[in-house]
Amino acid sequence: MTGLMEQFLRGRSSSRSAMAPFLALDILNQATQREREGQNIVHMEVGEPGAATPALVREAVQEELARGRIGYTEALGRPSLRARIARHYRETYGVEVPPERVAVTIGSSGGFMLAFLAGFDAGARIGVQSPGYPAYRNIFDALGLEAVVIETNGASRHVVTAAMIEATHAEKPLDGLLLMSPANPTGTMMSPEDLQAVCAVCDRLGITFVSDEVYHGLTYGEPAETALKFSDRVIVANSFSKYYCMTGWRVGWLIVPEEFVRPIERLQQNLAISVPYLSQVAAEAAFDARDELQLIKAGYAANRNFLLNSLPQIGLSEFHPVDGAFYIYADVSRFTNDSLDFSRRMLDETGIAVTPGLDFDRNRGNSFIRLSFAGPERDMVEAVSRLGLWLPS
Repeated sequence: MTGLMEQFLRGRSSSRSAMAPFLALDILNQATQREREGQNIVHMEVGEPGAATPALVREAVQEELARGRIGYTEALGRPSLRARIARHYRETYGVEVPPERVAVTIGSSGGFMLAFLAGFDAGARIGVQSPGYPAYRNIFDALGLEAVVIETNGASRHVVTAAMIEATHAEKPLDGLLLMSPANPTGTMMSPEDLQAVCAVCDRLGITFVSDEVYHGLTYGEPAETALKFSDRVIVANSFSKYYCMTGWRVGWLIVPEEFVRPIERLQQNLAISVPYLSQVAAEAAFDARDELQLIKAGYAANRNFLLNSLPQIGLSEFHPVDGAFYIYADVSRFTNDSLDFSRRMLDETGIAVTPGLDFDRNRGNSFIRLSFAGPERDMVEAVSRLGLWLPS
């Protein structure tokens, strides 16, 4: 039987589309259906700010709409936005980034696609941390890339270290490395010293390092450092989704080495033409909304403190360091060895939606759940109250 005939008989879908589902979104769908049926749901499953997009952003877009024409932009983004992103690195990190090395992307997700396509051929081996963001591995599957899982542990404070990378590379060489700090699902952040060491080992071994910095701005102690501080060879991905409360606008950016600029421009021209014009207008305005954004962040900090104090009182006392982002990655092994079933029962019996750890760690995730504290304070209080009644003592 020919490959085309096999594809026809299984419904025409390609093998590359047979990736694992994103369980957080599956849980969201189930929770939303229950809401439509009249059930009161506490949403702690998705990584989405509960706050509205800042007023300055909405006003800028309304003004642009009044002018009338909304068209294409340059494939790499509006020059004014690229320059504003470059200025952000100078002001925030003290790093000079030429605007020419900035690419505006369709969220960080679109940025990852461009980075992976420009940086790696099919069959390339990319190191990723575990637990980690599930879409990385699923995109790799679709692109014919091999995810090499590097499991974190308490000894390294649950971050990937230069020594881990060197050991993995010695076993079978890596072509690339993709790390997030602060991390999803844990919120754990690399120290500047650890990040510098990772950059150094990647440069020395010829490993292309992609640094996912989408949760920068959302830290609750020391600020996060950018990998650009330590290497010109790194590819940095970021987004307006998390700190800037703009998930639905689908706009992010890459900072890339000079030799990647034209390849990424060609890819963007053909895959997307450009990022939506209004989203770029909104993104540029977001940099001036810091006062409002800092108030929103203060709400996350209060939610974090409440949960860190309250969860141990109801039996959830073990979790990874919550340095940043808006997640708690909690150990539920005393209650279950099946986090997916546990999450489904929690939704059915308490109306609380959380994400099973199996989404983030295929080997150890059955012992964990991820709780997002990006919602309003009243939801955090309600969640603790319901869980306290539901969890066995």
